[in-house]
Amino acid sequence: MALIPFFTSKSGPVLLMAALIAGNGAPPEAAKGANQGTNGATAPADSTFARISGRSASSIFVKFPVRIPADGAIPLALEILLDRANFSPGAIDGSWGRNAVKALRWFRLANDMDSSAATSIDRVTYDRLVAASQSVALTQTYRVTHEDLAGPFVTIPELVYSQAKLKCLCYTSAAEEIGERFHASSKLLAQLNPRVKLDHLAPGTRLIVPNVRDPAAANPADSLLIARLVISKTGFWTHAVDSAGHIIYHFPSTLGAGYDPSPTGDFKVTDVSSDPAFHYQPKLFHEVPDTKPDAHLPPGPNSPVGVVWISLSKPHYGIHGTSSPETIGYVSSHGCVRLTNWDALKLAEIVEPGTPVEFR
Repeated sequence: MALIPFFTSKSGPVLLMAALIAGNGAPPEAAKGANQGTNGATAPADSTFARISGRSASSIFVKFPVRIPADGAIPLALEILLDRANFSPGAIDGSWGRNAVKALRWFRLANDMDSSAATSIDRVTYDRLVAASQSVALTQTYRVTHEDLAGPFVTIPELVYSQAKLKCLCYTSAAEEIGERFHASSKLLAQLNPRVKLDHLAPGTRLIVPNVRDPAAANPADSLLIARLVISKTGFWTHAVDSAGHIIYHFPSTLGAGYDPSPTGDFKVTDVSSDPAFHYQPKLFHEVPDTKPDAHLPPGPNSPVGVVWISLSKPHYGIHGTSSPETIGYVSSHGCVRLTNWDALKLAEIVEPGTPVEFR
């Protein structure tokens, strides 16, 4: 079994504390809300979560099967491993929520393993994740640069017509930008860096961040041919698959519901646009009176469509990013498919006009 360094520091790698959860003093209550799995059940909250840092984690997965708690070092490690293995858990937050549960399930299915266990991990699955992640430290130290602080940063007003007056729907802070770069929720970034004032970053400030794949680095999966996209309207995921149906990439997704359902059937990608502007059309939103005027919103990561728009052959429908990565998989859209900005960017790299898209 490979040993994965969890944090790196001046004194060298510090390994993940992930002893068997039974007997670690965790409270018996199950987490609620976003920390629940697809069946509403999770392991107890992990009392080590409040102590997650670059220094505090120690030891490794030493006994299997390991029960996955609702929060803490174990969920954090698995989220990072899944992210690196191209089975996205969405925003990495140190919690075992429904997106992480789905990512692990589909990783197991893609590797011909039993996918029924949602709150525990066996040694075979762990070793496969380690191999797929390419066995690197799970977190890294990042130094804030002058470029990170250059902005522009803006305050995003709530009213869409006020947003239309801005030059860009840019990041609101350097911390938000850095968090998205490393796929981390704002809560996790603060937890990993308790002594850092994230709203007052300076050049040279050191941050502990998830060691996700560098988008500019080679990814073995990128050499595989994407035959089509499969989008589940009930499972809330998007899969990029090869000609045999094997899953190459898994992305948690927000889809339409109720008055604004996503379509059903077969379509194609017609165009891929980076940093798109957004045409706000009230007639396309059931909750907005048609008498309201249109608005043209500037591009930016806090645009309603994020940093990417992938047009589909059905008019007005597409796959795009979001200004709220923590909500992916937990809310509904107006019919389009929403991904985190970083997942949308990856998808934009691997599809092209003509790529088949199946909604089911």
